[in-house]
Amino acid sequence: MPETVNAYAARSATGPLEPVTIERRDVGPHDVRIDIKYAGICHSDLHTVRGEWGPVGYPLVPGHEIAGIVTEVGPAVTRFSAGDRVGVGCLVDSCGECASCRRGEEQYCANGSIPTYNGTGRDGRPTQGGYAEAIVVTERFVCRIPDGLALDAAAPLLCAGITTWSPLRRWGAGPGKRVAVVGLGGLGHMGVKLAHALGAEVTVLSQSLKKREDGLALGAADYRATSDPATFAGLAESFDLIVNTVSAPIDLDAHLSLLAVDGVLVNLGAPPEPLSLHVSSLSLKRRVVTGSIIGGLRDTQEMLDFCAEHRLGAEIELIEAARVNDAYERVLASDVRYRFVIDTATLT
Repeated sequence: MPETVNAYAARSATGPLEPVTIERRDVGPHDVRIDIKYAGICHSDLHTVRGEWGPVGYPLVPGHEIAGIVTEVGPAVTRFSAGDRVGVGCLVDSCGECASCRRGEEQYCANGSIPTYNGTGRDGRPTQGGYAEAIVVTERFVCRIPDGLALDAAAPLLCAGITTWSPLRRWGAGPGKRVAVVGLGGLGHMGVKLAHALGAEVTVLSQSLKKREDGLALGAADYRATSDPATFAGLAESFDLIVNTVSAPIDLDAHLSLLAVDGVLVNLGAPPEPLSLHVSSLSLKRRVVTGSIIGGLRDTQEMLDFCAEHRLGAEIELIEAARVNDAYERVLASDVRYRFVIDTATLT
């Protein structure tokens, strides 16, 4: 019989999240049942709940930054056992057969990967996320959380961590590389930590200097305000890689001027309006503008292992489930340093 668990869900785009019960499927041959201990709150949760990214099936339980403990495995599971510390990120399934899946890049599945919430599972039922007591996920989409990582600080790594790790690795952040991170929020603070740990020289580009001390403490060598025109003049052609973590539109031409020859600007945010640029901003220095989303399961496990080795977790504010609506308002006001994490023990 399906299991009934406590959760927090949105019933509409405009109402508050509230306590509900949901059903989790039976544990199948390749499934892992996880007692969720902690669930991070990602800005994507807010966009989805409020219908800003397309149709939503309500009631909706958000949450794709999940950390917990395995309590049951199916008979065909080989990688996990009861008691293991594990995480689940933004995806819970994919076709497993297309070229992207075979490369370990399930996020680009040609046949459509299945999101952790607001999707439809292979059983035809809506997927529901991590603001809940438990979840059942196919083994292939579960990652091991090493003992060196606290579960609460590890939860945001399943989205914020892998979303910044993926472009940093793809574009070669490391010793001798100069990396700029635009924005110091949930994504940006992990981008700074990871780029610094990889050996790159890191600069934060933020609208103001109010988080300067934080940025330097996280590993940045420099911190500049983009509201100051002198920033762009003084840093012309300074960087090999710019990782843009903000969802608000930015001046692409101004930011591209900061890249050296063959420099790359990677957009991680999803601004609602189209962005424009002059082609000369690219062609005169052979620069690249690209985008990136999360990462595959192979890269996610690599990132978790790296974070454990370097003792890198997210900077979090742990909250009770009953404070989730207040947390949403504070996320919208950029009033969090740097990730809210729900203690799911407070769901009961």
